[in-house]
Amino acid sequence: TMTEAGPFEKLVTLQIPEAEVDKAKGAAARKLASELKIPGFRPGKAPRPVVEATVGADRLRAEAIEEILPTVVTGALEELDLNPAVTPAVENMRDTDEGLEVDVKVTMWPVLDELPNLEGLEVEVTGAGVDDDELQENIDRMRDQFAELETVERSAASGDYVAINLSATIDGEVVEEAAAEDLLYEIGSGAFIDGIDPHLNGSSAGDFVAFSGPLPTGFGERAGKDVDFRVLVKEVKQKKLPDLTDEWVDDVTEFETVEEFTDSLRGRIGEMKKSQVANEFRVKLLDQLIDEMEIEIPEAIIDGEMESIFHSFSHRLEAQNISIADYLQITGQDQQAFIDDLKSQADRNVRTNVLLDAVGPSVNLEVGQDEYRELVEALAEQTEEDADELISRFAETNQEKELRSDILRRKALDALLEAAVAIDSEGNPVDQSPAEEAVEET
Repeated sequence: TMTEAGPFEKLVTLQIPEAEVDKAKGAAARKLASELKIPGFRPGKAPRPVVEATVGADRLRAEAIEEILPTVVTGALEELDLNPAVTPAVENMRDTDEGLEVDVKVTMWPVLDELPNLEGLEVEVTGAGVDDDELQENIDRMRDQFAELETVERSAASGDYVAINLSATIDGEVVEEAAAEDLLYEIGSGAFIDGIDPHLNGSSAGDFVAFSGPLPTGFGERAGKDVDFRVLVKEVKQKKLPDLTDEWVDDVTEFETVEEFTDSLRGRIGEMKKSQVANEFRVKLLDQLIDEMEIEIPEAIIDGEMESIFHSFSHRLEAQNISIADYLQITGQDQQAFIDDLKSQADRNVRTNVLLDAVGPSVNLEVGQDEYRELVEALAEQTEEDADELISRFAETNQEKELRSDILRRKALDALLEAAVAIDSEGNPVDQSPAEEAVEET
């Protein structure tokens, strides 16, 4: 029998006759006999009565139920024409006069009753234009790479460099490995010694600066111990950027004139911003539509997606020899914040897929055999397998359905992006199309 258990959830109650349970005890006894060491019998050869006497009637019956339940549940789902989205969960089991009664919760994939309104859909995004200040900032960043240092007769400020002699002591004992001469240090970089910047900021050539602080990492057992630092400021240097001239451009770039260089740079920045805008448009469009969806997602679906995200993420960390504990320490997250973030990602992923699943039929999207084969061939190339063998293997499992669903979702997203319009803060359409050269490269 089947009853509603919640949004997209069914409670299926199965009646299993005691005779079926008793029949399954034979297989359960053989399995237990192979796992147990029963005196006088080789592994797997002890008869059922001996196994039952060894483990007890309750244990054998429980093993028999575990043995028979997957087959019974699968048969019931086929009979009821149910296609669960996650593994069905046993909610309750009860002994009856006839045998066993089992309640199984079956969670179905959520289906959206009604699409959000797609007509006249506008999404506000950041403009893709390149203003003069932005262009100049990028030019100065490049000039900074070719900057030279010149000595100045003034106090040091953040961004300046100072040539220093450094010494350190602990309770009057000199720490030889912390000593340095003619060390060139950038004020404000926060590098080398924690807390040194405020003491050097405003110093001049010839000044002595004294302060206490911890030794940085790299000093073995002494790392982290407070020491007394003494610093002699020998010189103050500032960066001198090269002038933006045709000669400099010709020397350090592929261009001959400032005009050619700036035009090309403006174009490259524009293309990069268009790519950023396209990504922003996609994210904001989905967020906007998801916020309009009125649908309750079963917890089992969210939990399954969380597990998938976690396994994928942990495998990437393992490839870098980083544990989850190390990652949490590096990022400063606590475990609950990490779990909450996983749940938020899972919820959005599921809602996105539910939305895209609803879009496909509304615009009559289909997956052609050529499209499917193209995807399988790409997978075959990655795994160095034969495409025809993969197609045959996927047809025997649920993978073909999943792959076709992925293609449909990508096509549905393209349809959404085509239906919506990206606008700036003033309501003007924003061009996201890349230049012809970029399209060809892509």
